[in-house]
Formats: sequence, C-alpha cells, structure tokens
Amino acid sequence: MSKDVDILSFGCRLNIWESEVMRQLARDAGLDNTIIVNTCAVTAGAEREARQAIRRAHRDRPDAQIIVTGCAAQLKSGAFAAMPEVARVLGNADKLKAESWVQDAPRFAVSDIMAIRETAAHLLDGFEGHARAFVQVQQGCNHRCTFCIIPFARGPSRSVPASDVVASIRRLVGNGYREIVLTGVDLTSWGEDLGTDDRLGELVAAILREIPELPRLRLSSLDPCEIDETLWSVLASDERLMPHLHLSVQAGDDLILKRMKRRHLRGDVLEVAERARGLRPDVVLGADLIAGFPTEDEISFANTLALIDEARLTWLHVFPYSARAETPAARMPAVAGELIKARAAQLRRAGDRAAAQFLVSCIGKTVRVVGERGGLGRSEQYAPVRPDHPVAVGEIATVRLTGVFDGVLIGDVV
Repeated sequence: MSKDVDILSFGCRLNIWESEVMRQLARDAGLDNTIIVNTCAVTAGAEREARQAIRRAHRDRPDAQIIVTGCAAQLKSGAFAAMPEVARVLGNADKLKAESWVQDAPRFAVSDIMAIRETAAHLLDGFEGHARAFVQVQQGCNHRCTFCIIPFARGPSRSVPASDVVASIRRLVGNGYREIVLTGVDLTSWGEDLGTDDRLGELVAAILREIPELPRLRLSSLDPCEIDETLWSVLASDERLMPHLHLSVQAGDDLILKRMKRRHLRGDVLEVAERARGLRPDVVLGADLIAGFPTEDEISFANTLALIDEARLTWLHVFPYSARAETPAARMPAVAGELIKARAAQLRRAGDRAAAQFLVSCIGKTVRVVGERGGLGRSEQYAPVRPDHPVAVGEIATVRLTGVFDGVLIGDVV
C-alpha cells in the first residue's frame, strides 16, 4: 500500500464504481495516508472479511487512518465505530458527498438511507487497476426478497438520468476505455422513478447510439422477469452489447422462489434462456444461485441443480445461504450448515463442468479480447483468454483460440 489514498473494496461491481468516486473525493479533499474500506453486507461472511481486513490493514500501516464505509458500515455502524483501528465511519448516504471527506469531517456520519431520493452523478476519469470501466446507472432497490438485507443498506431504487450516464461513458471512452460495464443494485429497474416510460433497454440503446466510438458495452446482473422489449431488440441487433447476460436466478424451484419472494419462476428462466439464444446464438448466460435456502429439501435442491443444464448456465456465482437476522427468511426453518456447504459445493462443481464444456466449444473460434493484467484477457462472452502475445491492459486484440489450459482459453493473436 502507498501513503496516498488506498481502497479495499468488497462485494459487487457497484462498489468498484463507488470506491473510485471516494478515492477521487478523498484526494480532492487533500487526504493522504488513508485506507478506505468499502464493505459488503450480502452475507455474514462478507462482514467478517471486512473486519479482518481492517485489522490487517492497521497492522500493516498503523500510522494510516482507516475510514470504513459501504453496506456493512451502514447496517452495523456502531460495531465498526467501536473498532479501535477505525478513525471514521461513513454510511452509504454520506460516502459520495464531498463534504464527508474533508479533514475535519465528523468521525461518524450515517444518515437514514431510506430517506434518500437522489442518485449523485459523478464523472470519473478512470479506474485504477481495472481494464474496463464501471458506470453506476441505478442505486437501491424497491423489492423485498426475504433473504436480502441490501435494500436496507442502500435505500429505495433511484436512477441516474440517461444524459448523465452518456456523459460519464463518453468521458471514460475519451480516456481510452474500450469496455464499459453498467452497474446497479437492481439494474432492470432503471427508469422507473424518472417519470417516463423509458426502461433499461432505452438507456442501452441511447448509449450505443450516442457513443458510436464505444466498442463494447456489458451489463451486470439482470432480473429475469424485467428484461424489456427494447433491451431484447438491442441484444439482437447491436454486436457492441456483449453476448453475456448474468441473471439473478437464486433458485430453480418454484416453491423456494415464492418463499424468497422473487418475481420469476423456474419456467421464466428457461424462457429467457431460449429467447436470448434465439436472438443471439453466441450468447452465454451466467447466474446467481443460493444453496440451502430455508425449507430447501432434496427435491427443491435437485430442481436448482438441474436448471444449470436445462438453461445452459455457464458462469455461476454460488452463495451458501447466510441468515441475516433482520430478514423474514431468518425466521424460516433452516437447513443444516453442513448440508448448505455440501449443496453449494455441488452447485459449484456443476458450474465448473458447464464452464469447462463451454471453453472446449470455443476452440477454433476467433474472439475479440480485452487485455487484463497478468497476461490474461476476456472474450465477448467473458471467457478468460491467455493470448500467445501480451495484449496491453484495456486494449482489444483478435485472438484465434487453439486450446484450453487450466481453465483458461489459449490462442494466437491475429
């Protein structure tokens, strides 16, 4: 770590964007020798990891001030403030305000996140250490899935106006970024609070129309039941929208999905998968899956496991269920901890098999790869690729794929 402003960012891609905003605000305020810990609260393990990172950072740099923020800090502000290593705690409503980062700012600033109605638009020049740039287009969530604490950490859904999003992306593209990732807590709810009929598809279409020099646009997690018709049309018609859809699936059993209070059923996921491949044959699907949700029995788990093959899900994010005391699911009959771990491992093995099969199917094809650090890159479908010649970080190269080694595609730069 340097003596400048260092960031330890946990959790989602939205946190990556917010971390860069905070880095910029802290530097503008003249802070130095500062470590910002941007926490996640999606699981109890994420909170524990943040506390461990704080203690480790203090051991490594005892003279640095540590500022803790993010979802866990919003929900458990008192616990983080009580840590002797922590100099300041900032809640989610305060961390993106310039006044929160001045030298004499209050040690404790955690506002009522549920009262927030605005989303700040920040123009960023870049993302340190990242080959692609992330742009927040939406924040918060109006849904109340029974397992999820995040709406109480991030507040209600609010959207960044399309003109601000376009301005942000235009600036990043002007600074050399070749791939942009749109991020949000509930991305497909974009536009609902803007007083128009525009939804995420209209935003995506506007970005691609207004910024023709943008080579690649990628989307983060999508709700399967909220993909609008315009978004489907853009997926089919514009190759600059990457053929990689990551779906917030969570389970493959209808009863479990209802107990989660999700807005889709198993059949909806299968319909989305079929429609996506019909419109864009090269599309690859990823998914979030929760193992061991309360009341999950062998049959319901088997339905989730089978969905991986039936929907041809390739890139999986598997989460062992983690009870959050403030949520309805925590009061439902629990699955034994060892069984949760075993089911999560089984889902991951199935995901590894699916990914391996996909990688083998790519051999002989030619892809466009965005260079990353360490000699790796990512294809349009987000497959890891190691070209025979290094590709500069953030640059795009054409690679003819010749094989797979240790879970990574290899190939020759054309």
